[in-house]
Amino acid sequence: MTASAADLSLPERRAVVTGGSRGIGRSIALTFAAAGADVALVARGRGVLEEVAAEVRALGRRSVALPCDVTDPAQVEAMADAAQESLGGVDIVVNNAGAGGSHKFLGHPDGLWHRMLSANLTSAYYVTKAFAPAMVAQRWGRIIMIASTAGKVGGCYVAAYTAAKHGVLGLTRALAVELAPYAITVNALCPGYVDTPMTQATIANITARTGRGPGEAREALERLSPQHRLIAPEEVARAALFLAQEAARGITGQALNVDGGAVMW
Repeated sequence: MTASAADLSLPERRAVVTGGSRGIGRSIALTFAAAGADVALVARGRGVLEEVAAEVRALGRRSVALPCDVTDPAQVEAMADAAQESLGGVDIVVNNAGAGGSHKFLGHPDGLWHRMLSANLTSAYYVTKAFAPAMVAQRWGRIIMIASTAGKVGGCYVAAYTAAKHGVLGLTRALAVELAPYAITVNALCPGYVDTPMTQATIANITARTGRGPGEAREALERLSPQHRLIAPEEVARAALFLAQEAARGITGQALNVDGGAVMW
């Protein structure tokens, strides 16, 4: 059986994208809208979020900006109610919100540990928990976690971030099994270094700590990939689009690398 044209788009689907104001989240929102989905955008600040919502509407789809701190369960519950009311329901949830931070393990600040787990793992738990009941009731859903290659391999100075992203993959796999009877798939994307503001902050950090120039620091990150380049946000968005489609109904509990071949398992 071959996929129909309808399988390869998102006609009339309704999506929520956290961290939707910039970088990977913005790209996913616009890619989903171009494929026919209405999109609720979630981030802490309203200003840029409204700009992205306007971009979605310019593509002919409905969009709503929902400011929310996804580490706060009360705010997440209110956001979920508003998203479902605004869109008439939700079919797809993309847990993209997250944060980075680094420190050597000796003398590691406890605050950084808790902040990384809260931003990268607990937030995905809260958001998924808020939307899963409605997906179960409608017997269809797509949950997509934006994890990281740090969810598969370790690295120096990122113990907290790495632990959180490993946790995201564990959550993905557990939910994939539990929600499979309801035609809900749960998958993760594991990008390497993506050309986003978060990576620019990493480059600035390398420059500050090592004295290397920004160009040299960027090249060091590019060399981590066999393709010797940073990933474009649109590449991650296209992978998310595939996982959101009906054609991907047989894929669940998976962690797909989008990293130019840096990690091959």
